[in-house]
Amino acid sequence: MGILLWLLCGLIAGWLTGKIMKGSGYGFFVDILLGIAGGFVGGAIAHHLGLDPHGRLIYSTLVAIGGAIILVAIIRLIKKAA
Repeated sequence: MGILLWLLCGLIAGWLTGKIMKGSGYGFFVDILLGIAGGFVGGAIAHHLGLDPHGRLIYSTLVAIGGAIILVAIIRLIKKAA
């Protein structure tokens, strides 16, 4: 069940990040992957700030969105520099 929740959070976070960052997104699967990776990034940042995002779907999704926004911003900076 945990993997399904990760995919659900990743899907939601990736889709919302595409909307927030004013882009068309990177496609369905890449958006999910960015959302899941954003969950790891956001979770690491939350952990270092002393926050505990475990076990709450909405909170975990918000953390994943924050992490995904950071990842998309970094990806765009790298693409611009190249």
